[in-house]
Amino acid sequence: MRDKRFIAQHRGGPLKKEEHYQLTVWAARCAGHVLPLLGDEIDDRLTNALKVAHRWVEGGASVGEARKASVVSHQVARELSDQTGIYVARSVGHAVATAHMADHSLGAAWYALKAVKSAGKSVAAERKLQDEELPLEIRELVLTTREAKKFQSIN
Repeated sequence: MRDKRFIAQHRGGPLKKEEHYQLTVWAARCAGHVLPLLGDEIDDRLTNALKVAHRWVEGGASVGEARKASVVSHQVARELSDQTGIYVARSVGHAVATAHMADHSLGAAWYALKAVKSAGKSVAAERKLQDEELPLEIRELVLTTREAKKFQSIN
C-alpha cells in the first residue's frame, strides 16, 4: 500500500512540489552514483533517463516524458544479463519515475544498494552516502518510510 505522505498536494496528498523535486534529485543521485558500475559500456538510454529526471525538476520535461524514460530504462534492464547492470538500470528507471510517483525514489535507492552489493562493494558505505545526500526537508520522510518498509534488509 502506498504511503500517503508521498502523494503530491495537487492530488490531495501532503507532498509539496519542492519536496517532490528534492526526492527526484535525490533518487537521480542515487542512481547516478551506481551508473559507473556498468563500466565503459553505459547505455545512452540510461544517461538520457537521468537527464529527463533533472529536466522535469527544472520544468523542461513532462511527467509523460519521465514515464517513457522510465519504461525505456526498465527495458534496458530486461536486455541485460549481468545482475549488477540490471539493478543499475532498475535504479535509473525508478529515479526518473519519481516524477510520476514520488515513492519511486525509494526504489531508486534500493536498487542502487542492490547494485552495490552485487558488485561486491560496501552496502553500508553506499547507504551512508545516500543518507548524507538527503535534503533536510525530506530526510525524515525517506528514513521513516525506508524503515517501515524494511528497505534496510539488503546487507
